[in-house]
Amino acid sequence: VDSPSGEEEAMAQDLSSRLTALGFITSRDNHGNLFASEEGSNPLMLSAHLDTVDPGRGIKPQVVGNIIQSDGTTILGGDCKAGIAAVLEALEVIKEDGASRIPVQLIFTRGEEIGLVGARNLDFSMVQAKQAVVFDGNGPVSMVTTASPTYIRFDVQITGRSAHAGVEPEKGLSAIKIAADIIGNLPQGRLDNETTINIGSISGGSVRNTVPEEAMFSGEFRSRSTETLDLLRLQITNAL
Repeated sequence: VDSPSGEEEAMAQDLSSRLTALGFITSRDNHGNLFASEEGSNPLMLSAHLDTVDPGRGIKPQVVGNIIQSDGTTILGGDCKAGIAAVLEALEVIKEDGASRIPVQLIFTRGEEIGLVGARNLDFSMVQAKQAVVFDGNGPVSMVTTASPTYIRFDVQITGRSAHAGVEPEKGLSAIKIAADIIGNLPQGRLDNETTINIGSISGGSVRNTVPEEAMFSGEFRSRSTETLDLLRLQITNAL
């Protein structure tokens, strides 16, 4: 079932039908994320995203040896349909075998490939689980990720005062100089084994003989430590 970002509805309906047949009660939140719940307390969440990148229409999977691949004209869609298939197969096999298991809540989100749109707008009042396994990530299939850094980006725009650089520079206030001073007071690179910060772009001014009135720079920081993130926010705010 094709489901490029923004066109997940057919995939959501197909998955909802399969889960209903397995005894789940399905529902949607206001952003189209699919929830599937069953009776039982303290469920474990199993989650994946519904969408794929392009080109993802008219996919024709092929089995070559022990590998499932596309015919080369499209993506396969294994990100993240391999995870969805694993969840469905596990639930179906457990049901067929009559084996016992813990309760689960399934959540399938939209628009992951275009900025985590579904996850960012998820209705958390519908989430019953306290723990989750998310079937998406980098690395080999066997890799398990237990922690991931929070990613925060920032954009700074500085307004100075324009003046002719050769006639009356003292009347100007260089926005580029201000930006340079701010950047010079910020840490850069890897701060510790959990934290990085980077200034990735800078621009400003228009011509070489004018004190620049405008300057802009953009950056990001990432950390698995909430305390470090708060300190970096404060440091950047104070630098401004």
